[in-house]
Amino acid sequence: MRVAAIQHDIVWEDRDANLDRLAAQIARAAAGGARLALLTEMFATGFSMATEKIAEPPEGPTATFLREQAAGLGLWVGASFPCRSDPGARPANRFLLAGPDGSAQHYDKIHPFSYSGEDEHYAPGTRRVTVDVEGVRITPSVCYDLRFADHFWDAALGTDCYTVVASWPASRQAHWDTLVRARAIENQAYVVAVNRVGDGGGTAYRGGSAVVGPFGEVLAAGGTAEEILLAEVDPGRVAEVRARYPFLQDR
Repeated sequence: MRVAAIQHDIVWEDRDANLDRLAAQIARAAAGGARLALLTEMFATGFSMATEKIAEPPEGPTATFLREQAAGLGLWVGASFPCRSDPGARPANRFLLAGPDGSAQHYDKIHPFSYSGEDEHYAPGTRRVTVDVEGVRITPSVCYDLRFADHFWDAALGTDCYTVVASWPASRQAHWDTLVRARAIENQAYVVAVNRVGDGGGTAYRGGSAVVGPFGEVLAAGGTAEEILLAEVDPGRVAEVRARYPFLQDR
């Protein structure tokens, strides 16, 4: 299956502007043969704590946009956005995966980034999710989740590919680069990691999106500007690596 990591800038807290400009990039990914296209964490607003301004209901404009893009272009589309299911509760940083058949599944970020106060504004999720996408078992995560190895380990045997959508700051870029590859190596699975670029809310972001194979091989690597990474994800390759190097059984 061909996947696309859409590394993009974000107009700060301007949902309509971001949806307008990103529709063309999703179309480019589809034209490149992608069956799954990933945008970044809080792709329509930036990683903002202004939840009273940016949070949306589960079927709000951003979720509708992802569903319409998936159905209209005939591929799977995933990204996160601030979702408030209960008017009286904190929203979740929700990854929504929309399918070409109109279906959608979601994962709420389990590890809010307390260093920036995300835990004060967003409620943590309570469950991991694995979705079968055209024969590839995909387990989504969001940004800060990447730092928690057990979050990935616990899902490894049922996963062919981890996705990571992020707003990871340039000041810790080396951590991002190392952890993305480590998660692939230690779990013998693909990692498709997409990080934003540009500046927002006083923070600089420098991309470095990547697709890493189950033996740690870098299949595609992004620079510091907007671009679309395309790579193939093959569950047969995962099975081959795990059979030849049965490291997971020793945990």
